[in-house]
Amino acid sequence: MIIEDRFLANLYQRFPVNVVKGRGAVLRDAEGREYIDCMGGYGVSIVGHCHPRVVEAIKEQSEKLITCHGSLYNDKRAELAEKLVKIAPNGLEKAFLCNSGAESVECALKLALKYTGKKQVVSMVGGYHGKTLGALSATWNPKYRKPFTPFLIPSFKFIPFGKVEKVGEALSEETAAVIVEPIQGESGVIVAPEGFLQRLSETCDERGILLIVDEVQTGLGRTGKMWASQHWDAEPDIMCIAKGLAGGIPMGATLARKEITDSLEVGEHSTTFGGSPLACAAACATIDVIAEEGLVERARTLGKHFKEMLLRTQEKFRIVREVRGLGLMIGLESRFDVYNILMRAIDRGIILLYSGRNVIRFLPPLVIEKHQLDIVISVLEELLAEEEKAVFHH
Repeated sequence: MIIEDRFLANLYQRFPVNVVKGRGAVLRDAEGREYIDCMGGYGVSIVGHCHPRVVEAIKEQSEKLITCHGSLYNDKRAELAEKLVKIAPNGLEKAFLCNSGAESVECALKLALKYTGKKQVVSMVGGYHGKTLGALSATWNPKYRKPFTPFLIPSFKFIPFGKVEKVGEALSEETAAVIVEPIQGESGVIVAPEGFLQRLSETCDERGILLIVDEVQTGLGRTGKMWASQHWDAEPDIMCIAKGLAGGIPMGATLARKEITDSLEVGEHSTTFGGSPLACAAACATIDVIAEEGLVERARTLGKHFKEMLLRTQEKFRIVREVRGLGLMIGLESRFDVYNILMRAIDRGIILLYSGRNVIRFLPPLVIEKHQLDIVISVLEELLAEEEKAVFHH
């Protein structure tokens, strides 16, 4: 830990855990202590840490070919492209492969501007799409935006998330696209209200505006459907995915309708590492695991059980304001800062994640066991009881 602090840029909120090993939903530190992982690498560990099939695919591919630029053809890339289009929402027939969620958003924005020839994009209050300059322009939080305002794209417009009536007002002749997350992860696991995404989708269709759905955190079964937008029958023209896509290897993808991707000319958008055989092999294995181990359904049933348990804690503790989410993407909002709870959870063998100062966010691997979730609940209840005592009996 000391070496990292000495030599790496200080850009992360760090927890005092030195993780050296992981399997399934369990992490192990350098001292051999085990932790149930509810952070899941910010949602990356969808199929769990070091899933045997992903490890095998990486080993096998690493002995054949590790890198292959997009200017050459590759068997693994072809296999992944076909798998992606098969599981994608209707009409998304072409993919651009990249290395992260922010990159998938950058591509989506360029596609929208190029295809429509228009220059305005509508985003959501509370939306988070990444920290590269285009993605940051679409991100709402002033904390991330303020230092870089001179470089941000001025033609972004923000509307309240979930307010259907505001959508029509914000759109104009110059609107190329609307970008939206079905559930806002970074803003505290805010679920789109019933009817909002359908209406948004319909309004965009009526007015010839593209709908970009950012499924970076919500996709690949996380919410109990393969894509969170399917809970509301919203049909994206462009979709961004990343995080869990390659089982822990960096990878992102932008999927779109064929005529939209065809609007970009050769050379107008590319990436050196995108679609590397190694990442593609890991992604093929990950998609197979999600399907064959029934992880989408598992996220739905385990998530329902876990959320019900969390709702009971809400009844027990005054400091719990709300529990919300879908599948295994859940937020518990406290009336107070959750920092102490996160730190004390580490001492009791649980790694939690925050979303803003007062929300505990749960993004565990979809392979987590029911008994592990039950342990998390019992530890959480102890911590909430301690916190409540400290707050109300001070």
